[in-house]
Amino acid sequence: MNQTKYIFVTGGVTSSLGKGIIAASLAKLLQARGYRATIQKFDPYLNVDPGTLNPYEHGECYVTDDGAETDLDLGHYERFLNVPTSQANNVTTGRIYLSVIEKERRGEFLGKTVQVVPHITNEIKDRMQLLGNSGDYDVVITEIGGTVGDIESLPYIESVRQLVWDMGEKNAIVIHLTLVPYLAAAGELKTKPTQHSVKTLMESGIKADILVCRTEHEISDEIRNKLALFCNVKREAVIQSIDAATIYEVPNLMLEEGLDVVALKKLDLPKKAAPDLKNWNIFLRRLKNPKHTINIGLIGKYVEMQDCYKSILEAFIHSGASNETKVNVISIHSEHIDATNIEEKLRGLDGILVAPGFGERGIEGKIEAVRYARENKIPFFGICLGMQMAIIEYSRNVLGYEDANSTEMNEQTKYPVVNLMEDQKNVTDKGGTMRLGAWKCDLTPDSLAFKAYGQSTISERHRHRYEYNSEFVDVLQKAGLKATGVNPDTGLVEIIEIEDHPFFIGVQYHPEYKSTVANPHPLFVNFVAAAVKARKK
Repeated sequence: MNQTKYIFVTGGVTSSLGKGIIAASLAKLLQARGYRATIQKFDPYLNVDPGTLNPYEHGECYVTDDGAETDLDLGHYERFLNVPTSQANNVTTGRIYLSVIEKERRGEFLGKTVQVVPHITNEIKDRMQLLGNSGDYDVVITEIGGTVGDIESLPYIESVRQLVWDMGEKNAIVIHLTLVPYLAAAGELKTKPTQHSVKTLMESGIKADILVCRTEHEISDEIRNKLALFCNVKREAVIQSIDAATIYEVPNLMLEEGLDVVALKKLDLPKKAAPDLKNWNIFLRRLKNPKHTINIGLIGKYVEMQDCYKSILEAFIHSGASNETKVNVISIHSEHIDATNIEEKLRGLDGILVAPGFGERGIEGKIEAVRYARENKIPFFGICLGMQMAIIEYSRNVLGYEDANSTEMNEQTKYPVVNLMEDQKNVTDKGGTMRLGAWKCDLTPDSLAFKAYGQSTISERHRHRYEYNSEFVDVLQKAGLKATGVNPDTGLVEIIEIEDHPFFIGVQYHPEYKSTVANPHPLFVNFVAAAVKARKK
C-alpha cells in the first residue's frame, strides 16, 4: 500500500462518551482484518504532559516503554491492540506551543509573526502525520480530546479540516461520536443535541463522514433515517453504540454495526478477510462465565475516582478471565484505615493490593494493610509505593525500627529505608524528571517472580522518585524480606518477597501498564490464582 490513511475521531454534546474505546475498537477490527493500525490522542490542555496532573483531575498517568507520561486512553489502545505506544501517540497543546515557541526563539520563522494559523496548526499537522510517515502503519486513527465547540479544541479542529482538504476524502475521514439522550418524561430518544453538534462541526468546515451515536436504548430505523438526513451522512454511516456490560464487548458491537466496513469503504480500502476475533471472544467468554469469585481489597488514596487506578482495574479483568474468576475489586481508602478498625475494614478479603501514589496522606493506613496481610497470610501485592510501604512495615514490625520511614514522608527519620534516588537529588522541575519507562530487572531463580515470569530477565515500566535504600537491603534480607529482582545497571532492588507466606510480593515498577487482553500480566495472573486458592481454604 502506498499511502497511509487517516481517521479522525471527534466528540460532541458531552465529554466522557468513550472516544478512546470507539477508536480502540475500530483499530482492533482493522487489525483483525490484517491492517496495521495505530491510534494517537491529541489533548487540548496546556500541560506539556499529564505527569504533573493530580489523578483526581485527569485519572491515572499512563507510562510507555520510552518513558512518556501520557493520557490513560493510551492504556486502552495497548490493551486492545497488544502493540506498545510511544511519545508520538500522545500530544498536548502544551507540547505543541512549547515546540513552536522554542522554534521562534531559535529564529526558525525568519522574522515572521508567529500565529495560531498557520504556525500552531502546521505543528499539529506535522505531529498528526508523524506515525503515518514512519511507513509502519496502513491506518492511523487520531482521537481529538475534548468536545466540538470547546475554545481549546479549535486549533485541532482547524488542523483536521486542513488535513482532510489536503489529503482528499478517500485518504482521510472524520468520525463524530455524539450522544442521543433518552428523555424518560417524554419516553423517547432525542436527536436535536446530535444535530446541533454536527452543525457546530460543519461551522468549523468539517463534514462528519460517520456518526457514532452513544445511547442507552436501541436506535430505531426512523431515528437513524432522521439523523442521516439532518446530519448529512449516509444511512449506513449512522452507527449505534449502545451501553455495554464491559468495554471489551464494544469491538463486537461495532462489528455488528459495520463500523469497520463503512470506514474501509470511505477510505477506498479492500475489506480483506472477515475479522479474526477468535482469541478475543475466548477471553470474553471466560470473562462472562467465571467458575470462581474472589474479593480483592485495593488500598489506595485516590479510590473515589475509578480512573485513578484504571490500569490496575483492567489488569484484574484480564487476569481474572485468565483464571476463569470474577474479581470483585473493593476500593478501600487508606486514610480511613488504622489499627483500631483494620479487622473490620479488611475482613473477608481473599487478597490485598496496596496501590501506587505520592505524598504522605494515607500512608499509615497502607502500612497497617501490609501488616494485616503479612500476619494473616493473606495474598499480598504491593506496587511502587505499595512495595515501599511493605519495606517500611517490615522494618518497623519485624526488625523493630519503630521510626523507619521514607524520606518522602519524613526527612528526619533515623531509619530511611526508602530514600530519594541519587539522580533525583538535584532535580527541581517536576515534569518528566522521575525514573520513567522500561528498565531491565534480573530475577532470582526459584523466586515467586521467576516462577510467574518463567524467565530470568524482564523489562518493566517505572514511574518513581524514591527507592529501596541499599544500606538496609542486607539486614532486611537476613530478617526474611528477600530481594528477588535487581536492576542489572543500577543495582536498584525492584522486587521484594517473603518466603513463609502464600503470596507476598512487592514491585517498584508498574506491571499494570503492560497487561493486555492477549497477554494478561503474569504477576496479576499469579496473584489472582493465589487469592482463589486462599478462598478455597
